[in-house]
Amino acid sequence: MSSESPEPADDPGPGLGLDVPPQPARAAEPAQPYRVLARKYRPQSFDQLIGQDAMVTTLANAIRRDRLAHAFLLTGVRGVGKTSTARLIAKALNCVGPDGQGGPTIDPCGVCEPCRAIAEGRHIDVVEMDAASHTGVDDVREIIEAVRYAAVSARYKVYIIDEVHMLSKNAFNALLKTLEEPPAHVKFLFATTEVNKVPITVLSRCQRFDLRRISAEQLAAHFAHVAEAEGVEVEPEALALIARAAEGSARDGLSILDQAIAHGAGGVSADQVRMMLGLSDRGAVRRLLALLLAGDAPGALAAVRDQYDLGVEPAAMLRGLLEAVHGITRVKVGGTSDPAQSEEEREAYADWASRLGFAAVHRLWQLLLKGLSEVHSAPMPLEAAEMALLRVIHAADLPDPSQLAERLGGGAVAVPASGGGAGGAPAPAGGPAALLKAPADFPGLVDLLARNGKPHLAQQLHDYVGLVRYAPPELVVRPSKPLPGEFARDLAASLKALTGENWQVAASDEPAAPSLLDQERDAAEQVRLSVLESPLVKAAFDAFPEAELAGFTRHEQRSA
Repeated sequence: MSSESPEPADDPGPGLGLDVPPQPARAAEPAQPYRVLARKYRPQSFDQLIGQDAMVTTLANAIRRDRLAHAFLLTGVRGVGKTSTARLIAKALNCVGPDGQGGPTIDPCGVCEPCRAIAEGRHIDVVEMDAASHTGVDDVREIIEAVRYAAVSARYKVYIIDEVHMLSKNAFNALLKTLEEPPAHVKFLFATTEVNKVPITVLSRCQRFDLRRISAEQLAAHFAHVAEAEGVEVEPEALALIARAAEGSARDGLSILDQAIAHGAGGVSADQVRMMLGLSDRGAVRRLLALLLAGDAPGALAAVRDQYDLGVEPAAMLRGLLEAVHGITRVKVGGTSDPAQSEEEREAYADWASRLGFAAVHRLWQLLLKGLSEVHSAPMPLEAAEMALLRVIHAADLPDPSQLAERLGGGAVAVPASGGGAGGAPAPAGGPAALLKAPADFPGLVDLLARNGKPHLAQQLHDYVGLVRYAPPELVVRPSKPLPGEFARDLAASLKALTGENWQVAASDEPAAPSLLDQERDAAEQVRLSVLESPLVKAAFDAFPEAELAGFTRHEQRSA
């Protein structure tokens, strides 16, 4: 008997004369569904745990010296590795090595049965419990009853309780005795983001580790490694933006990177990340800040509208401005620069830091911070942001607290009479201060400031600047020594308060007259030389050659 081969399943039938090609084999189903990057690249050893070197060193020394605590509390912000660290500790305690003869180690092998079972979440002696969904005494009672029995196959029976602060007060109290004196084969690992909600009686029974936020530099390097492993090209600036947005959380950053890879379809650029996260372009932020500092209200409103039309949220604009002001302040105090900043950004911050004083920077920060709070709570965020930025621009014309105190002390501000209210008559002795006429010359301007509560500005004008041009309300000077960054701004505001005119004060490198102080010194020297040339003084020096002119007094002759 000869065996016949089976006919094709898709036979077209007799008489059609068609050659039916062999059907391709059906593609095999993927072994595992897609896993997000945050799960795929979860640390499997302590070497892969980034940013927590102090904790790893402490655990390594404890394991090496057999000084393991019976309970550990891991605390920190989201996504810094609390649960991953708890699993790694469980692996380190129960690893038996590739040959099955090893003991506790800070470098678990990852290939033995306990290591693989713990990594896959199926080890019978490593129990993970979410305290958010198991909050009661009954859940803790199950743990108390189970700890009496020895581990089935592992060296230690490990209980990992995530978000432990969610346990009820009674549940914590029920756990106290067991937590204080557990059996030798039991270890407790607690993880929480809100350690302040854990009772002090529990904290005192645990060895606590505070996991730090991961720095932006470490996150960017980690994300670059992940992108390389995934075969995706990501711009360095895009990695810096993702690391900044992650706020120290590796899980948040990997989630953003996962989304950015899907958004970019194979490549990730900084513009794509910025658009995806709704971030304001850092160049646009610098341009907006320059408009604010220049007092260009129409330009600032147009820039805000352009950013809003591009999809940038008003709150994101103000946060970008706050970051810029913070960067300027760090440069001003000599802090280290942010590696995520471009060279252009560093140069702009350095320029502003040299021209702005600390008072102006802090005032700008407070105004923007208040504006951000208003934007978050306002029913119309865009309009609230515009009003906040206009307030920043017009605040330049307002006196600071010290100037206001001087004006109040000098009687320049009217104080309403008692009981006058909004419509009452002003106090008879206090009315508004009369505006003064601009002096005809520069020395008169210095004298005006000195007599009206501005002695410091008067002294700076007198001693440290030479006059280039004086044409009220314009004043151009050439400083003979460095002056504060807000000097011109403060002087213009003070002159406006005294004269009512909008003064334009500028510093220039044009040729200038000597400062008033130098002029006075030259005049005094001329008088001294004239005294030395007088016949009486010459005769005195001829009689006493070693004498020196210590001083003199000039007496004006009076007519009879």
